[in-house]
Amino acid sequence: MLDLKQIRENPQYVQERLNLRGAGQYDIQPILELDQQQRQLEQERSRLQARSNEIAKLIPAKIKQGSDPKGGEILELREEGNKVKTEIGALEPREKELKSQLETLLLALPNLPSESTPVGKSEDDNPEVRRWGEEYKPQHSVLPHWEIGEKMGILNSDRAVKVAQSRFIMLKGAGAALERALISFMLDKQTAAGYVEIIPPLLVNSQSLTATGQLPKFSEESFQCKDDDLWLIPTAEVPVTNLYRDEILESSQLPIYHCSYTPCFRREAGAYGRDTKGLIRLHQFNKVELVKFVHPDNSEEEHQALVRNAEAILQALKLPYRVIELCTGDLGFGAARCYDLEVWLPSADKYREISSCSNFRDFQARRGGIRFKEAGKKGTQFVHTLNGSGLAVGRTMAAVLENYQQPDGTVKIPEVLQPYLGREVLYETAT
Repeated sequence: MLDLKQIRENPQYVQERLNLRGAGQYDIQPILELDQQQRQLEQERSRLQARSNEIAKLIPAKIKQGSDPKGGEILELREEGNKVKTEIGALEPREKELKSQLETLLLALPNLPSESTPVGKSEDDNPEVRRWGEEYKPQHSVLPHWEIGEKMGILNSDRAVKVAQSRFIMLKGAGAALERALISFMLDKQTAAGYVEIIPPLLVNSQSLTATGQLPKFSEESFQCKDDDLWLIPTAEVPVTNLYRDEILESSQLPIYHCSYTPCFRREAGAYGRDTKGLIRLHQFNKVELVKFVHPDNSEEEHQALVRNAEAILQALKLPYRVIELCTGDLGFGAARCYDLEVWLPSADKYREISSCSNFRDFQARRGGIRFKEAGKKGTQFVHTLNGSGLAVGRTMAAVLENYQQPDGTVKIPEVLQPYLGREVLYETAT
């Protein structure tokens, strides 16, 4: 959520930054108008409350000075006091309604792009930052990961569709073992880098999704259990970030690093007809998430370190990838700045996103009330939150099946995964 004070005091700047996301998409004028109305109501209520308090003191004072408790002067004051209280009571519902409308509008506004974010209109304007692992790209043709997976009997979509519906997958035998090995390796790597592992709830309430920015804007992307006001998590970012919702931390606790493996659930409502085969775009997928709570002064440095933590997984697996920075027109709703890691998929002859590393600054913390207090200083500040995939497990598995595929159709196991699987070549599984 954006700071209402910033909108009020620097409306031109805020509108200009929002326009970089797409001219005409966001208009802060209704917010300014509601804010002015609310502030006027607050001033009127404060004036009336002050008069009510004054009358409450005047009546006993005048009686003490000799006024008749049932006389005209006291009666007039009592009548005025009752009238003022009625007026205050009439203002309160209107003020409450204005606050609700204002909050609704504020929740619909995305974060402001940082000054460092490249300006652009779409993903076509995302600049490439760097590439790694060109020497590890296969020099021979390979089968798509879903074909080699089904051929080996380690991946099956038909049976998953029978059990659920499209965009679900079943892993079997060596496929399930490879997925589990990837998860364990990622967690081991990130905990060694200083992240504390969390196993959070997979169902969260609406307040949690609102705090991280999925609600109200992206409700159609999530699976809801309507009878319980619970939602299946779209990413571990949601429950892990909300562990500290409505808390005041001590500055000495910062930074806080967490990593978390969870299944993730997304409707992929805007992806009709895209990536219908394989492990790229599923309703249910596994992911290891990295979440940071940091001091605002260290926010940018922590963001760069987060990207390096995600890159370390790809480098250890020797999977070719590139890093791009998202431009203002392609930036996620809550992000102020974001880098995407894209892994090489040789069957498609292109890079595909495997991690998105975002700096939300105080956007999520403001929505979720996550603050910190510095020793010896008055007041509190909002923390800065950051997160990134470390990594999307299914997409990593797809990259392994393709980049480690040999000319004879076998699939080698990355060296760092061999201790987890106890062999050097992925074995076939009877169907």
